[in-house]
Amino acid sequence: MNFALVLFILVIISGIAWVADKLHFAPQRRLAGNDRMPLWLEYTAGFFPVICAVFVLRSFIAEPFKIPSGSMIPTLQIGDFILVNKFTYGIRLPVLNQKVVDLGTPKRGDVVVFRYPRDESVDYIKRVVALPGDEITYENKRLTINGQPLQYSGGEPYLDPENMRYAKRFTETFPADLGGNRHEILNDPDRPATVFPTERFPGSEFCQYQQSGMTCKVPAGHYFAMGDNRDNSADSRYWGFVPDKNIVGKAFFVWLNLGNLGRIGGFE
Repeated sequence: MNFALVLFILVIISGIAWVADKLHFAPQRRLAGNDRMPLWLEYTAGFFPVICAVFVLRSFIAEPFKIPSGSMIPTLQIGDFILVNKFTYGIRLPVLNQKVVDLGTPKRGDVVVFRYPRDESVDYIKRVVALPGDEITYENKRLTINGQPLQYSGGEPYLDPENMRYAKRFTETFPADLGGNRHEILNDPDRPATVFPTERFPGSEFCQYQQSGMTCKVPAGHYFAMGDNRDNSADSRYWGFVPDKNIVGKAFFVWLNLGNLGRIGGFE
Protein backbone atom coordinates (compact mmCIF):
# COMPACT_ATOMS: atom_id res chain seq x y z
CA MET A 1 0.00 0.00 0.00
CA ASN A 2 1.23 3.48 -0.90
CA PHE A 3 0.77 5.15 2.47
CA ALA A 4 1.87 8.55 1.14
CA LEU A 5 -0.87 8.44 -1.48
CA VAL A 6 -3.50 7.37 1.08
CA LEU A 7 -2.43 10.20 3.40
CA PHE A 8 -2.55 12.69 0.52
CA ILE A 9 -6.12 11.61 -0.36
CA LEU A 10 -7.15 11.99 3.29
CA VAL A 11 -5.66 15.50 3.34
CA ILE A 12 -7.67 16.47 0.24
CA ILE A 13 -10.96 15.01 1.54
CA SER A 14 -10.63 16.44 5.06
CA GLY A 15 -9.36 19.75 3.66
CA ILE A 16 -12.41 20.16 1.44
CA ALA A 17 -14.65 19.38 4.40
CA TRP A 18 -12.71 21.86 6.60
CA VAL A 19 -13.09 24.68 4.04
CA ALA A 20 -16.78 23.86 3.53
CA ASP A 21 -17.32 23.99 7.27
CA LYS A 22 -15.55 27.35 7.64
CA LEU A 23 -17.40 28.95 4.72
CA HIS A 24 -20.82 27.32 4.93
CA PHE A 25 -21.69 24.94 7.74
CA ALA A 26 -20.18 26.88 10.67
CA PRO A 27 -22.01 30.16 9.78
CA GLN A 28 -25.28 28.19 9.50
CA ARG A 29 -24.74 26.66 12.94
CA ARG A 30 -24.10 30.08 14.45
CA LEU A 31 -27.29 31.45 12.94
CA ALA A 32 -29.20 28.50 14.34
CA GLY A 33 -27.57 28.93 17.74
CA ASN A 34 -26.02 25.46 17.54
CA ASP A 35 -22.26 25.17 17.92
CA ARG A 36 -22.16 21.37 17.75
CA MET A 37 -20.44 20.03 14.64
CA PRO A 38 -22.23 17.11 12.90
CA LEU A 39 -20.59 13.73 13.34
CA TRP A 40 -19.56 13.45 9.67
CA LEU A 41 -17.79 16.79 9.90
CA GLU A 42 -16.07 15.83 13.14
CA TYR A 43 -14.49 12.86 11.38
CA THR A 44 -13.50 14.85 8.30
CA ALA A 45 -13.01 18.58 8.88
CA GLY A 46 -12.25 17.99 12.56
CA PHE A 47 -9.23 15.83 11.74
CA PHE A 48 -7.87 18.02 8.94
CA PRO A 49 -5.28 19.95 11.04
CA VAL A 50 -3.85 16.72 12.47
CA ILE A 51 -3.79 14.86 9.14
CA CYS A 52 -2.27 17.88 7.40
CA ALA A 53 0.45 18.23 10.06
CA VAL A 54 1.34 14.52 9.80
CA PHE A 55 1.43 14.76 6.01
CA VAL A 56 3.75 17.79 6.03
CA LEU A 57 6.09 16.32 8.67
CA ARG A 58 6.23 12.93 6.94
CA SER A 59 6.69 14.39 3.46
CA PHE A 60 9.20 17.16 4.10
CA ILE A 61 10.84 16.69 7.53
CA ALA A 62 11.21 13.09 8.72
CA GLU A 63 9.54 9.78 7.93
CA PRO A 64 9.48 6.68 10.16
CA PHE A 65 10.45 3.24 8.87
CA LYS A 66 10.81 -0.19 10.43
CA ILE A 67 13.81 -2.41 9.65
CA PRO A 68 12.39 -5.71 8.32
CA SER A 69 15.56 -7.70 7.62
CA GLY A 70 19.12 -8.21 8.80
CA SER A 71 20.90 -6.77 5.75
CA MET A 72 22.20 -3.77 7.74
CA ILE A 73 23.41 -5.67 10.82
CA PRO A 74 25.37 -4.66 12.90
CA THR A 75 24.43 -1.00 12.27
CA LEU A 76 20.69 -1.64 12.27
CA GLN A 77 18.86 -4.57 13.79
CA ILE A 78 15.59 -6.26 12.82
CA GLY A 79 12.79 -4.43 14.62
CA ASP A 80 14.52 -1.05 14.79
CA PHE A 81 12.16 1.85 14.13
CA ILE A 82 14.18 4.55 12.42
CA LEU A 83 13.72 8.15 11.29
CA VAL A 84 14.69 9.26 7.80
CA ASN A 85 15.59 12.88 7.07
CA LYS A 86 13.49 13.93 4.06
CA PHE A 87 15.23 17.25 3.24
CA THR A 88 18.97 16.48 3.50
CA TYR A 89 19.17 15.71 -0.22
CA GLY A 90 16.50 18.16 -1.35
CA ILE A 91 12.78 18.77 -1.17
CA ARG A 92 10.65 16.36 -3.19
CA LEU A 93 7.00 16.44 -4.11
CA PRO A 94 4.97 13.99 -2.01
CA VAL A 95 3.72 10.84 -3.76
CA LEU A 96 5.60 11.70 -7.00
CA ASN A 97 8.99 11.87 -5.23
CA GLN A 98 10.05 14.50 -7.78
CA LYS A 99 12.85 16.76 -6.51
CA VAL A 100 11.89 20.45 -6.71
CA VAL A 101 14.60 21.99 -4.50
CA ASP A 102 18.15 20.58 -4.58
CA LEU A 103 19.82 20.82 -1.15
CA GLY A 104 22.54 18.20 -1.55
CA THR A 105 23.37 14.66 -2.61
CA PRO A 106 24.24 11.44 -0.76
CA LYS A 107 27.82 11.07 0.44
CA ARG A 108 29.92 7.93 0.63
CA GLY A 109 28.98 6.14 3.82
CA ASP A 110 25.47 7.60 4.16
CA VAL A 111 22.72 5.17 5.12
CA VAL A 112 19.84 5.91 2.76
CA VAL A 113 16.29 4.74 2.16
CA PHE A 114 15.32 4.46 -1.49
CA ARG A 115 12.70 2.94 -3.74
CA TYR A 116 13.88 -0.44 -4.97
CA PRO A 117 14.65 0.03 -8.69
CA ARG A 118 12.97 -3.25 -9.68
CA ASP A 119 9.78 -2.52 -7.72
CA GLU A 120 9.35 1.10 -6.70
CA SER A 121 6.50 0.26 -4.34
CA VAL A 122 9.12 -1.32 -2.04
CA ASP A 123 11.49 0.70 0.16
CA TYR A 124 15.08 -0.50 0.70
CA ILE A 125 17.71 0.72 3.14
CA LYS A 126 21.43 0.36 2.36
CA ARG A 127 24.70 2.26 2.69
CA VAL A 128 25.96 4.35 -0.23
CA VAL A 129 29.52 3.22 -0.95
CA ALA A 130 30.13 4.82 -4.37
CA LEU A 131 28.95 8.00 -6.09
CA PRO A 132 28.28 8.86 -9.74
CA GLY A 133 31.52 8.51 -11.71
CA ASP A 134 33.26 6.36 -9.07
CA GLU A 135 34.92 3.09 -9.98
CA ILE A 136 34.20 0.55 -7.29
CA THR A 137 35.89 -2.82 -6.87
CA TYR A 138 34.61 -5.46 -4.47
CA GLU A 139 37.28 -8.16 -4.35
CA ASN A 140 37.81 -10.82 -1.71
CA LYS A 141 35.24 -8.98 0.42
CA ARG A 142 37.20 -5.74 0.46
CA LEU A 143 36.25 -2.45 -1.21
CA THR A 144 38.40 -0.19 -3.35
CA ILE A 145 37.05 3.14 -4.59
CA ASN A 146 38.83 4.95 -7.44
CA GLY A 147 41.92 2.87 -6.83
CA GLN A 148 42.00 3.62 -3.09
CA PRO A 149 41.43 0.65 -0.79
CA LEU A 150 39.25 1.12 2.26
CA GLN A 151 40.86 0.29 5.60
CA TYR A 152 39.67 -2.60 7.78
CA SER A 153 40.28 -3.28 11.47
CA GLY A 154 38.86 -5.66 14.04
CA GLY A 155 37.54 -9.02 12.93
CA GLU A 156 36.13 -10.28 16.24
CA PRO A 157 33.34 -12.90 16.17
CA TYR A 158 29.77 -11.59 16.04
CA LEU A 159 26.60 -13.68 16.30
CA ASP A 160 24.28 -12.69 13.47
CA PRO A 161 20.85 -12.90 15.18
CA GLU A 162 18.95 -13.34 11.91
CA ASN A 163 20.53 -16.63 10.81
CA MET A 164 22.11 -17.60 14.17
CA ARG A 165 25.64 -18.05 12.87
CA TYR A 166 28.89 -16.30 13.65
CA ALA A 167 30.41 -13.74 11.32
CA LYS A 168 33.38 -11.42 11.72
CA ARG A 169 32.80 -7.80 12.69
CA PHE A 170 35.07 -5.22 11.06
CA THR A 171 35.34 -1.45 11.12
CA GLU A 172 35.43 -0.22 7.52
CA THR A 173 36.95 3.24 6.94
CA PHE A 174 36.94 5.36 3.79
CA PRO A 175 40.16 7.29 3.01
CA ALA A 176 40.05 10.92 4.13
CA ASP A 177 39.71 12.33 0.61
CA LEU A 178 36.73 10.00 0.04
CA GLY A 179 34.89 11.37 3.07
CA GLY A 180 36.56 9.48 5.92
CA ASN A 181 33.31 7.79 7.02
CA ARG A 182 33.80 4.79 9.31
CA HIS A 183 31.21 2.17 10.17
CA GLU A 184 30.92 -1.47 11.12
CA ILE A 185 30.27 -4.37 8.75
CA LEU A 186 29.93 -8.14 8.96
CA ASN A 187 31.72 -10.71 6.82
CA ASP A 188 30.96 -14.43 6.98
CA PRO A 189 34.26 -16.32 6.49
CA ASP A 190 32.35 -19.42 5.35
CA ARG A 191 30.64 -17.64 2.45
CA PRO A 192 32.49 -17.26 -0.89
CA ALA A 193 33.50 -13.86 -2.25
CA THR A 194 31.98 -14.66 -5.65
CA VAL A 195 29.23 -12.25 -6.78
CA PHE A 196 26.87 -12.88 -9.67
CA PRO A 197 23.96 -10.59 -10.73
CA THR A 198 20.50 -12.11 -10.54
CA GLU A 199 19.73 -10.72 -14.02
CA ARG A 200 20.84 -7.94 -16.36
CA PHE A 201 20.10 -4.46 -15.04
CA PRO A 202 20.30 -0.91 -16.44
CA GLY A 203 24.00 -0.03 -16.52
CA SER A 204 25.19 -3.65 -16.24
CA GLU A 205 27.49 -2.97 -19.18
CA PHE A 206 29.57 -0.86 -16.77
CA CYS A 207 30.27 -3.88 -14.55
CA GLN A 208 32.62 -6.84 -14.78
CA TYR A 209 32.21 -9.94 -12.62
CA GLN A 210 34.93 -12.41 -11.75
CA GLN A 211 35.47 -15.28 -9.33
CA SER A 212 36.82 -13.05 -6.56
CA GLY A 213 34.28 -10.24 -6.85
CA MET A 214 33.35 -7.45 -9.24
CA THR A 215 34.24 -4.00 -10.61
CA CYS A 216 31.73 -1.32 -11.65
CA LYS A 217 31.85 2.21 -13.00
CA VAL A 218 28.90 4.06 -11.47
CA PRO A 219 26.92 5.90 -14.18
CA ALA A 220 25.86 9.54 -13.87
CA GLY A 221 22.83 10.13 -11.68
CA HIS A 222 23.20 6.79 -9.87
CA TYR A 223 24.70 5.36 -6.69
CA PHE A 224 26.16 2.01 -5.62
CA ALA A 225 24.62 0.82 -2.34
CA MET A 226 25.48 -2.16 -0.14
CA GLY A 227 24.22 -3.66 3.10
CA ASP A 228 26.56 -3.71 6.09
CA ASN A 229 25.83 -7.42 6.51
CA ARG A 230 27.86 -8.06 3.38
CA ASP A 231 27.17 -11.78 2.96
CA ASN A 232 23.47 -11.44 3.75
CA SER A 233 22.35 -8.49 1.65
CA ALA A 234 20.66 -8.20 -1.75
CA ASP A 235 22.12 -4.92 -2.99
CA SER A 236 23.75 -3.15 -5.94
CA ARG A 237 26.14 -6.06 -6.45
CA TYR A 238 23.18 -8.17 -7.58
CA TRP A 239 20.46 -5.86 -8.94
CA GLY A 240 22.32 -2.74 -10.02
CA PHE A 241 22.55 0.96 -9.35
CA VAL A 242 20.21 3.24 -7.39
CA PRO A 243 18.89 6.18 -9.48
CA ASP A 244 18.95 9.55 -7.75
CA LYS A 245 15.22 9.93 -8.43
CA ASN A 246 14.58 6.89 -6.20
CA ILE A 247 16.26 8.37 -3.11
CA VAL A 248 13.80 8.91 -0.24
CA GLY A 249 16.14 10.31 2.42
CA LYS A 250 18.98 9.79 4.87
CA ALA A 251 18.45 7.44 7.83
CA PHE A 252 19.89 8.91 11.00
CA PHE A 253 18.15 7.83 14.24
CA VAL A 254 16.67 4.75 15.92
CA TRP A 255 13.67 6.00 17.88
CA LEU A 256 12.36 2.66 19.14
CA ASN A 257 13.07 -1.06 19.33
CA LEU A 258 10.46 -2.88 21.40
CA GLY A 259 12.86 -5.73 22.14
CA ASN A 260 15.79 -3.53 23.18
CA LEU A 261 15.23 0.05 24.33
CA GLY A 262 18.99 0.49 24.52
CA ARG A 263 19.01 0.64 20.72
CA ILE A 264 17.52 4.16 20.79
CA GLY A 265 19.96 6.75 19.45
CA GLY A 266 21.84 7.93 16.39
CA PHE A 267 24.08 5.81 14.19
CA GLU A 268 26.76 6.17 11.54
